Amino acid sequence: MMAPRRPAITIRRAAVSDAEAIQATFSSPKAMAGTLQVPFPSLEKWRKWLADVSPDDHVLVAEVHGEVVGNLGLHVASKSPRRRHAAGLGMSVRDDWHGRGVGTALLAAAIDLADNWLNYTRIELTVYTDNEAALALYRKFGFEIEGTLTSYAFRGGRFIDAYTMARIAPSRRGVAPKASANKNRRKRPY
Repeated sequence: MMAPRRPAITIRRAAVSDAEAIQATFSSPKAMAGTLQVPFPSLEKWRKWLADVSPDDHVLVAEVHGEVVGNLGLHVASKSPRRRHAAGLGMSVRDDWHGRGVGTALLAAAIDLADNWLNYTRIELTVYTDNEAALALYRKFGFEIEGTLTSYAFRGGRFIDAYTMARIAPSRRGVAPKASANKNRRKRPY
């Protein structure tokens, strides 16, 4: 017996008209539990957020047969020139689309954008320590746990820990600045 075919997933930039679909995603119990969203998200909040997205932020959606089933944000980590190489990532997939390749497609598109177009060397995220599916997905794409945030967020009546994870672009891993050719030059006394 052949395995069922995965549906064709299209990744594109989010538009204000996607607000209702994004609200629906964040209204689904698993998606809400896996993010910092709270119950009963406002549709107007999502419309305003999408309308006000900064040019430095890249919000993507995953579509199947014209229906938005997931979203991802890739955001510059800081306005400081010393952190322009880093981006933060957040992602959510509607509950009925978990395990069907949506997260993989979104993450692959974001990493391509980060590595090949935006020159991000580092992508950072937080993920709850009990979100095994997300942890497996992030590890598959080269993210590594860098630390644990104790009592990171309040969810379901209790505090939950989260991991900080990051992915360093493979082409940049371990690349240190070259030593100055003038390292033996006398220092000036000023």
